[in-house]
Amino acid sequence: MPICGPNLSLCCSVVSIWGIVMLALMGLFYRLHSPALFEDIPFDEKEWEKQNFSMTYVHEQYDKTALNCFIAAGIYVVFFLFSFCQHKANSRANYEMR
Repeated sequence: MPICGPNLSLCCSVVSIWGIVMLALMGLFYRLHSPALFEDIPFDEKEWEKQNFSMTYVHEQYDKTALNCFIAAGIYVVFFLFSFCQHKANSRANYEMR
């Protein structure tokens, strides 16, 4: 049973594919501790000072952010599957009507 129309389901599928690719790559670069993404990690200077400015705190923050990116990419996968199923349901509904 189609819930959304054929154009909306196709648009959501394309946006989902872009979200999967983008977030998977960002998660990969966070996992590799890319210095270019240092400003984007959640960073608490007081907590870092408590740990004597150790790099393990910074690496933990990179890993947490990478995990968040991978979780968001997973949500996009689920949304893509839903949109793709909707597109197929709309295709079948249009075929049966003719």
